[in-house]
Amino acid sequence: MFIYKILQDDLGGKIFLSILFLVNIIVPILNLLVPSDSIFYLSTYTVTIIGKYLTYALLAIAVDLVWGYMGILSLGHGAFFALGGYAMGMYLMRQIGDRGVYGNPILPDFMVFLDWKELPWFWYGFDQFWFAMIMIILIPGLLAFIFGWLAFRSRVTGVYLSIMTQALVYALMLAFFRNELGFGGNNGLTDFKDILGFNLQNDSTRVGLFISSSIALAAGYLASRAITTSRLGRVAVAIRDSQNRVRFTGYKVEYVQLFIFTFSAVMAGIAGALYVPQVGIINPGEFSPINSIEMVIWVAIGGRYTLYGGVIGALIVNYSKTFLTSAVPEIWLFVLGGMFILVTIFLPKGIVGLVKKYGDAYGK
Repeated sequence: MFIYKILQDDLGGKIFLSILFLVNIIVPILNLLVPSDSIFYLSTYTVTIIGKYLTYALLAIAVDLVWGYMGILSLGHGAFFALGGYAMGMYLMRQIGDRGVYGNPILPDFMVFLDWKELPWFWYGFDQFWFAMIMIILIPGLLAFIFGWLAFRSRVTGVYLSIMTQALVYALMLAFFRNELGFGGNNGLTDFKDILGFNLQNDSTRVGLFISSSIALAAGYLASRAITTSRLGRVAVAIRDSQNRVRFTGYKVEYVQLFIFTFSAVMAGIAGALYVPQVGIINPGEFSPINSIEMVIWVAIGGRYTLYGGVIGALIVNYSKTFLTSAVPEIWLFVLGGMFILVTIFLPKGIVGLVKKYGDAYGK
């Protein structure tokens, strides 16, 4: 009943969730049950790529929630994504134990290489999955809460807030590049073996991660939709359109902004945590400011203020990136910039807006 209520007037969301449900059934069947010599067989590599795209789609929903519905152009969501990824990477590193290159049951290989004698205090607890899951939510959420509390209470808005979010992600990138911080430096965390006792190289484990990503994506969409259709969501849209007017009516604008910004950061952290075991590495490059800018481009291309538009944009852009970076890698950034410029000029409401426009015209 709850799901029916929040999707009642959301045709695009219903179509998106229906397709996601079908993909969640078809992909495992084609990978695990169809013979590898069949034309219908789906390779484990392809399953992993699709799973990675789904984590990007969840990240796009998180960005659309703060930009499309609250008018906050965050250029720092890559930080929350990377922090969630590092929390998962720390858990996966602790699971390696004495199977590493140096055979140390406690210290990860990079710490042994750097001649560290004991595990840093902030690595304790990450040998437990439940603790890692808490940190995946807590670390991005706490950072977003502190940042938002300072920024929103100071009434920083517009381009100044965007600059601050990008400065945040850039500062974290520089910090994580340092070996003495204890996160692997430039090389990051890699060479993962298993998760919850399951070998990460097994086809069934890869399919399990894919299913987990699709479930998280569906849950993230429904949770975001529940927020946007609630009274809180309507206030957030009003803040986007006229912040001062909402403040004069008596609403605590900064509290609404803080809640949605923090919730969005938690979703980004969960996306990062699901991303890491599928790609097999997390390094400071994930903090790169250009990654956060790419996330905004996903939403702009798909269509902001829709949630599922961000999903469409993330899938299109990242499929294009996968193809072009393998075929003609030197032109990818030009293509990405060109896509953003063309969409901004000719499709201000993105692909979803174009479809709605022609759909309404056809309906008339």
